[in-house]
Amino acid sequence: MEFLKLIEERRSIRAYRSSEISKEDIEQMIYAAQQAPSWKNSQTARYYVVLSPEAVSNVRENCLPSFNFERTANASAFIITAFKRGISGFAPDGAATDEHGNGWGAYDLGLQNQNLLLRARELGYDTLIMGLRREEKLRGMLGIPEDEALMSVIAVGKRAADPEKPQRKEIKEIAKFF
Repeated sequence: MEFLKLIEERRSIRAYRSSEISKEDIEQMIYAAQQAPSWKNSQTARYYVVLSPEAVSNVRENCLPSFNFERTANASAFIITAFKRGISGFAPDGAATDEHGNGWGAYDLGLQNQNLLLRARELGYDTLIMGLRREEKLRGMLGIPEDEALMSVIAVGKRAADPEKPQRKEIKEIAKFF
């Protein structure tokens, strides 16, 4: 698929139809994520994949607020994203290298997640990134250590409808050229 078309076709999907997804397809998404750059090649991103129908149901029912619970009915999988704290944006002595500190870990994870989303779309799947989730329940259920910042839950599945593309701001509204 042509790259610009792929970018334009990707949507945050809030209605899924029943479908299956393989571990191999998820691995391809994570492989694409790994190709993104990271601070000093630190590769601090971590992915917790909820794939079995029972586990997907358990996470959906116990770890998502009601509006995300409703929006992820029939999702095939959840990918929980996190990053190792205190590495990206930090010197070897542990001092933050600038005012962003762990923000660099979040930045790196965002770069990786965009690759993951685009690869998912290229494989025929759709996604919804959810930042609102029950963190402690996810940590306990999936064994996510405290030294990892839990960022998002990404629902993956096949879209039930084709939503319209949201309007984007004009370039002149978001960029200044000098």
